[in-house]
This record gives sequence, structure tokens and C-alpha cells, in this order.
Amino acid sequence: MADISIGAAAPDFDLPRDGGGRVSLADFRGKPLVLFFYPKDDTTGCTAESLAFTALADEFEKAGAAVIGMSPDSVKCHDRFIKKHNLAVVLASDEEKTTLQAYGVWKQKTMYGRHFMGVERTTFLVREDGTIGTIWQKVKVPGHAEIVLAAVQNLSQ
Repeated sequence: MADISIGAAAPDFDLPRDGGGRVSLADFRGKPLVLFFYPKDDTTGCTAESLAFTALADEFEKAGAAVIGMSPDSVKCHDRFIKKHNLAVVLASDEEKTTLQAYGVWKQKTMYGRHFMGVERTTFLVREDGTIGTIWQKVKVPGHAEIVLAAVQNLSQ
């Protein structure tokens, strides 16, 4: 499991995305990238987080930043999730969990005394030069997208 720190190079990725295309870190070189990792499509918290980023999609675009959500769900699952909730963010599929592991978000979790592996809700702000600018770990969804947007806007000032 990776230990990513601020200032480190963002781990590269090239993954399938919603709609059948591919998305890679290299696609966003020269602009800020918000990369939010979430556990599972169409669950309460993940839906709220994706809707919050969607609601601010125009503001992120005005600030020059792209937003990508990533989970271990399949592209087919992402497509249903986007259609059901009319999402306006790119969703990358990491079924092999290689990128999740590279970013250090695939972790042992505990719920109701049961231990399992899963995604720890985490957001990374990748600077234009491909380095990590900010990391939000163990994200609480309410207000999070607004905090990330403010950080993106501060980059351009």
C-alpha cells in the first residue's frame, strides 16, 4: 500500500471510464485535477458526494480543473450510476484496484465487527505539474466538494 504525501508525483493511471472510453493522469497535465476515491456506486454517501461534485461542475471548470471519481465498480455500473443520478463527473473504473492501491486508499476497514478491504473515501488535488497539492482523508461528504473547490480556486490566485 502506497503512502502518498503532498509534493510527491501523483501515481500514473490509465483506466476505463464511463461511456466506454479511457482516462489517464496524462490527459490532465497542465491543469488541476480533483481525484475523488469512493467506495461504491449508488450508495448513500457516494451518491451524495458525486451529486455535490456534479452541482459544482461548472465552478470547477471555470477554475480550470477537471474532476474524476474513482471506485472499483465496473464501467457498466458507472454508466447506470451516471444515468440514474444525471452525474456530470467522469467516473474511472479500477476493478483490478491497482490505482486504488497506488494512491493508498484500498485499506482494511471494519464495520459491525467485520473486517474487509475497501476504499477509504479520500480526495487528492493534483497540481498542473502532476504533483499532489492537497489530500483529504477519511472524507465526510457534507460540504466537502465546496472545500475542494475553494482549494482549486486558491491555486489560480
